[in-house]
Amino acid sequence: MTFEIPDFIPVIPELFLLGMACFILVADLFIPQARRDITYGLTQFSVLGALVLTVWLAAPEVRITMSGTFVADPMSDLLKSVVLLISAVVFLYARPYLMTRDLYRGEFYVLGLFGVLGMMVMISANSLLTLYLGLELLSLCLYALVAFNRDSTQAAESAMKYFVLGSIASGVLLYGMSMLYGITGTLEIAGVTAGILTASGEFNMALVFALAFVVVALAFKLGAVPFHMWLPDVYHGAPTPVTLFISTTPKIAGLAIIMRLLVDGMGPLHADWQGMLLILAVLSLAVGNVVAIAQTNIKRMFAYSTISHVGFVLLAVMVGTTEGNAAALFYVIAYALMAAGGFGMVLYLSRQGFEADNIQDFRGLNERSPWFAFIMLLLMAAMAGLPPTLGFYAKLAVLQAVVQVGFIWVAVFAVLMSVIGAFYYLRIIKFMYFDKPEDRTELSRGMDVNVVLSVNGLLMLGLGIFPGILMSLTAAVR
Repeated sequence: MTFEIPDFIPVIPELFLLGMACFILVADLFIPQARRDITYGLTQFSVLGALVLTVWLAAPEVRITMSGTFVADPMSDLLKSVVLLISAVVFLYARPYLMTRDLYRGEFYVLGLFGVLGMMVMISANSLLTLYLGLELLSLCLYALVAFNRDSTQAAESAMKYFVLGSIASGVLLYGMSMLYGITGTLEIAGVTAGILTASGEFNMALVFALAFVVVALAFKLGAVPFHMWLPDVYHGAPTPVTLFISTTPKIAGLAIIMRLLVDGMGPLHADWQGMLLILAVLSLAVGNVVAIAQTNIKRMFAYSTISHVGFVLLAVMVGTTEGNAAALFYVIAYALMAAGGFGMVLYLSRQGFEADNIQDFRGLNERSPWFAFIMLLLMAAMAGLPPTLGFYAKLAVLQAVVQVGFIWVAVFAVLMSVIGAFYYLRIIKFMYFDKPEDRTELSRGMDVNVVLSVNGLLMLGLGIFPGILMSLTAAVR
């Protein structure tokens, strides 16, 4: 296999991130603990540098490179830019928490960078092999990050459960891909589509089995019901910065895999996978919203909230139209921004010796910090889907796409579940504004965290008032 030099141009952001991750891995060995900010600075330089390169090299045409294994198109440019931007925010939010808990180590940032690289490979995968390699690179980094706090038995238990179940899901996905390769004779996504269209009737059952394996594995990676059993325990057991990382950008990369593999690669089998995604979406909406009401730990509450949001994303993909695909992209980006802000507030309230992981910890926040109580109000309103926030228009876009193809009952069910789900978000707002604070410790963070977290919250309102900005971007790439 030979590569010409022009083939590497669309891959420059990935190569830059890979080179910087390897450099930081080695350089961190020589950086004393007292100067760990150097590692943090190099990490942010790497992420923001890759973001600049991604935006600079973005082009309207589709560019397939690396002998057909890598694709650079408007969708990949948009999703990679969002992943890199949110990753930089995650590293920023995580820093004060890590510093106060003896977790401020270079391994966190190196694993995070390799995880981001895995997501970028997933987003631009044009081959079953590339897709799987990107997914495994991300997964291995997440397993290690969940167990990052070596003094926590809960983190170790969560990591082991995540590793075992994740390995099974990876094996299931690999088996489904091997069946696809056996039927179509190619690893390229476009070749899989052509192979499905030309496959004789004797392969119909094999294709359905391959599809089932792929859907089950992807459902696990996203945390859809009934393959969600790992998600609440991992969210709860992992250090909060790791939970923040898991809950945001991997969901964007997961949707990219669905777009590449199901929508593009297995599009001719839409009639088969539509029903599968519909069942997963309905179950996720029901279980996620109902079970979240009973949670008192905010990380577990956000875990079940994530499951319900995954249900909305799957509804949009299930539709199988251009509008549905655009709505799915719009929703997953909106969700990543909301989740980043929500967990950012949990980290903001945490301090040395205190984990703000109980919903009671938000009592009286308005008296302690009126501004950040308002920011949390915007974030919870957006997650609940209340107008005029970003979350409202994200859900509206999905519901419109669902109604357009005649699934009226599904739209009604989704609205009902959203109304039920609004309760646990509004409960936090009630705690902040109508209860007395149990802890009056002064909230203070660096100017960088204050500014970025404020912007994160205000985006819920700004992009809600002007949703066309993000809607036009997602519609243009699909």
